[in-house]
Amino acid sequence: MLYQGHFSHFAPAARLPLSKVMEQSQAVSKLLEMQSVFDALPNVMMILNQQRQLVHCNQALLELLNIDDPKLILGKRPGEILACEHACENQAGCGTTETCRTCGAAFAIISSLCGQKTSQECRISVKRGDEREALDLLITATPFVLDDQCFTIVFINNISDEKRRQVLEKIFFHDIINTAGSLRGIVELLGSSKDPHIKQELLQDLEEVADALIEEILEQRDLMSAENNELVVRRVPLEAQKLLGQVVEQFANHPAARGIVLNLSENTENITFCCDPVLLRRILGNMIKNAIEASQPGETVKLGVVQKDRQVKFWVNNPQVMPREVQLQIFKRSFSTKGSGRGVGTYSMKLLAERYLQGKVSFQVSETEGTTFWASFPIEIKE
Repeated sequence: MLYQGHFSHFAPAARLPLSKVMEQSQAVSKLLEMQSVFDALPNVMMILNQQRQLVHCNQALLELLNIDDPKLILGKRPGEILACEHACENQAGCGTTETCRTCGAAFAIISSLCGQKTSQECRISVKRGDEREALDLLITATPFVLDDQCFTIVFINNISDEKRRQVLEKIFFHDIINTAGSLRGIVELLGSSKDPHIKQELLQDLEEVADALIEEILEQRDLMSAENNELVVRRVPLEAQKLLGQVVEQFANHPAARGIVLNLSENTENITFCCDPVLLRRILGNMIKNAIEASQPGETVKLGVVQKDRQVKFWVNNPQVMPREVQLQIFKRSFSTKGSGRGVGTYSMKLLAERYLQGKVSFQVSETEGTTFWASFPIEIKE
């Protein structure tokens, strides 16, 4: 008998009662002669029933969860076991939320239960106490039948380091090389020009490009430090309007901003508060860059800052409507609409703001107003 569960946005919600799961677990225990092989595997292995509930696992999963008794997780689904931040958004649990429609693990498991061996990459954010950790996983699900019952064996390989390396390579071999190419072009023009006015303009351009190159390198260094919990926060008094204006000016000549109008709202308030100026510029810079890259030539990106509920709220709006599929994945590391090897901008915004600056990053999408990102920070810091 199945528990019908609740409404699902994606995978079936129904579960088996724990007593039935125990029976399946005992049936799978016939494979115990393979247990030593399963336990020797370095990667996590789960055996799931047709309702995607755990009936068996290997030692790697128990060690990952720091538990001794597999009965503590018997009958649970993978997202619930790994503490996926979306697993409890719907009463029916893992696989049934709207976000699950974009989950590689859900796709792989469902395909396997339909009889097809499948491998999918999965971007997942998990909760570790009060901390939020981003993982990139490779999920391989293989179907098998035992005592006329269908199961799937799921192998989980953590490829976070590999995906991180791909992102860094993409940045260094693409973005930084492009910036260095601009630097070289300006140097060549400077060497061939004899007009003192043109030389002065080229020197100014040279300084701006050199600063941009250094900023790109430092941004990646800080992101790696942030992920390793090594980032040092240095708060000083700041004027919100002044700082936002400086960041807008910095991006006015950004290559991606050609044809895009940056418009600082007249309602912008000059609020004084304490924050880390370097990290805040990183966050605001990514908000602006994201809006610019989403916009079309001739469109306007609007920006501003207001005070509400003892919070300093920066906002950046672009007229494009973010697709729902993108909305569901926008803050996941390695997700990008710009191709593989990208996707740390929005992720780093949320990481820096919420882990280090006691802030909150969010967005709103409207058919009439487009897409607006918000970054809110407390005026008074709680130590």
